[in-house]
Amino acid sequence: MKKKILAYPYLAWMVLFIVVPMLLVLGYSFVATTAGGTIKLTLENLTKCFHPAYLQIIGFSVLIALISTVACLAIGYPLALILAGKTFKNKDTLVFLLLAPMWMNFLLRTYAWLTLLERNGVINSFLRWLNLPALEIINTPTAVIIGMIYNFLPFMVLPIYTVMSKIDGSLIEAARDLGASKWQVFRKVMLPWSMAGVVSGIIMVFMPAVTSFVIPNLLGGAKTLMIGSFIEMQFFVSGQWGFGSAMSALIMTAIIFIAYFANRRGNIEESGGGMI
Repeated sequence: MKKKILAYPYLAWMVLFIVVPMLLVLGYSFVATTAGGTIKLTLENLTKCFHPAYLQIIGFSVLIALISTVACLAIGYPLALILAGKTFKNKDTLVFLLLAPMWMNFLLRTYAWLTLLERNGVINSFLRWLNLPALEIINTPTAVIIGMIYNFLPFMVLPIYTVMSKIDGSLIEAARDLGASKWQVFRKVMLPWSMAGVVSGIIMVFMPAVTSFVIPNLLGGAKTLMIGSFIEMQFFVSGQWGFGSAMSALIMTAIIFIAYFANRRGNIEESGGGMI
């Protein structure tokens, strides 16, 4: 019981900065102000979220987040596999290069890509020097996806690398002794045991990607409106706090359900239930 006292500051922090703001957002979603200035309880804000135009914004945000997550998985899984290899000598250097950009401010990292991708940026200047046509990437969904992959890739690599590094080497040796090829060892041993890290990485990339507003605002421009930017507009431009809160509550609820079921799936894989 004495050790539980050490958790009280953290619990107080969670209640003050997580639970209370979530309750405020949920409360605002049921509140509307009439023309006379009076406040009333209503479901109008929640029903408004299901308008086809707003559902299209949500669908576009989910699509961009899915593409970014899949790209991070395609890049991050082989990288984590290399890092977890026992014979890889430059592991520390590669991990350092992976984590070094995270020491920089998130906004500055995104601004760096703005400098690289703009029409007169570093990449297009180099292409013109080679007498090649310039790329029209800035203010497009492609620029947003590039920015998300760059910023969120470490969140995919690290969970997978952590899980892979804990795989018992005797399992791999036993599989090889039984005549399994490298592909069979990967498919029967490495892949099933790494699924817990894959699920964690997908959650850690998809969640911030689908609600991001800094990256779409800087790299996507007005042509790439995602749900995070749309919610920000409701609070700071339109002044529709009720509608913005309702949209936030809807997205937050969906993310909680996704995280819950994905976490259950990850626990099953980690316990060996997902192995072939």
